[in-house]
Amino acid sequence: MKKTPKLSVQLWSVKDAINQDFNGTLKTLSNMGFDGVEFAGELGSYANDAKALKLFLDSIDLKASGAHVSFEQLDQDNFQKTVDFYHQLQVDTLIIGLDDRSWHPQGIEEVVKLLNQLDTKLDPYNIKTGFHNHEHEFDNFKGTTYWDYLAMNTKDSVVLQQDVGWTTYAGKDAVEYVYKYPNRSFTTHYRVCIPEGVKGKQPIIGRDTIDWLRLLKANINVGGTKWIVVEQDVYPNGMSSLAAVALSKNGLEQYIDKL
Repeated sequence: MKKTPKLSVQLWSVKDAINQDFNGTLKTLSNMGFDGVEFAGELGSYANDAKALKLFLDSIDLKASGAHVSFEQLDQDNFQKTVDFYHQLQVDTLIIGLDDRSWHPQGIEEVVKLLNQLDTKLDPYNIKTGFHNHEHEFDNFKGTTYWDYLAMNTKDSVVLQQDVGWTTYAGKDAVEYVYKYPNRSFTTHYRVCIPEGVKGKQPIIGRDTIDWLRLLKANINVGGTKWIVVEQDVYPNGMSSLAAVALSKNGLEQYIDKL
C-alpha cells in the first residue's frame, strides 16, 4: 500500500474558536496531532503578512495544506495578490470552496471554463486549483450529474476535492467517485453528514454511516490523495467545535490503524 496521506483540518470547523483566539486555536490543533490546516478566509492578524503566518505555522509544526478561495479572489484584479500570499505560505492547492453556478445549466459551463483557465494560470507557481462539492452538484444534468460534468470537462490536473459528507448525503458512493476519476483526489474532505431518516448515528467520524476504511484505501491506492482534511461543522450534544474535531480525528485514526 502507498503512503498514508497527512491529516489536515479545515479551519471552518473551528471558526468560532479562531475568531476568538487564532494563534491559540492553531496551537491546540497542532497539539491534537494534525499535520496541517486548510484555510477558509480567516487569517487572524496575518491577513496582510504571509511571511509572519508561515513563521508561526513553522513554530507550531503545522503546514498549510491548502486554502479555500473564491473565483473573485483569483480574478484579474486580485489574482497576483492572492497567489503571492499563498505562495509565500507554500500552499500548493487553491480550492474554490463554493460557487452556486456549479449546479445551474448555464453556470456550470462558466465554472468549467474558469477552472481550466486557472489551472493554466497557476501552473508556473506550482499551485493546483480545484473545486469542492456540496450536495447540489450531484443533481442530474445532461444524463449524468453536475459533478461528473465538471470532472469530465476540466483538465485532469484540476483537483476534485470531494466532500464525503455531502456526497453521501446526496445518496452517492464517495468511494466510487475516487475510482471514477483516479489521481484527482489530491485532497479530500472527511466530513459526516447524516442522511435523512437515519437514526442512532452522530456527525462524528466513526459514529456515522460511512465506510471510512474502504474510502481510505481508495484515496491511498487510487485517488493520489496527499491530504485528508477533517471538516466538522456540527457539534453534537453541545460540545465545543474543538472537542468535536478531536473526536472525529480520534475516530479517523482508528481506521488508519487498521490499514
